[in-house]
Amino acid sequence: SLNCLDWSLLTPATKEMLALAEQVKGRFQGDPSFEYSLSEINAEAAARLVESGKEPVMKEEARLIATVEQIDREVGIVPRGAFVKTPLGSVHENRHFEGLSLVEAKKLSSYFHFTETVSLKNKTLMEKADLDPSTDFLDSLEHDIPRGSWSIQLEKGGTVVVLRSLLWLGLTFYHVPMTKQFGYVYFGTGEKNLDLPFML
Repeated sequence: SLNCLDWSLLTPATKEMLALAEQVKGRFQGDPSFEYSLSEINAEAAARLVESGKEPVMKEEARLIATVEQIDREVGIVPRGAFVKTPLGSVHENRHFEGLSLVEAKKLSSYFHFTETVSLKNKTLMEKADLDPSTDFLDSLEHDIPRGSWSIQLEKGGTVVVLRSLLWLGLTFYHVPMTKQFGYVYFGTGEKNLDLPFML
């Protein structure tokens, strides 16, 4: 949206968009038609685009699409048990989910990345033995690298659990224990905190 009244959907991000957006540094300009010159950012990628008959530029709109996709993939999270995986492999919202207990809600292991699994495939059979395949099919936040990239706090007298990402500053997740209420929102500059490993 350019005026916060008229809204339109973003198109899906392509692999090329994601790769180029990671190389663009600095804040967003605020103009979707602004063009970043790829010859200054990555001469190799710019040459490939010229060969395929495209201009060696990236619009800010494409960078925004790629950044939103990247934030969703890296720090989009859900509480354990909010979604279930059927024996056929499809994932559905768990209608029996009544929220985490306050004790569980304070643990980082009670929250999962809501994206394709990466580290779960690398676990040994002994590690997988204690997991429930219907609810523990996603990657847990406790194994995120670098360790310490999440901050857990209790708000409103311990009635709301808030997780904040230190990797994508501005990402805030909330969950009200013993209820189905959870969600996340991002208010940030659109820049990943690449200095985090040196700050911890």
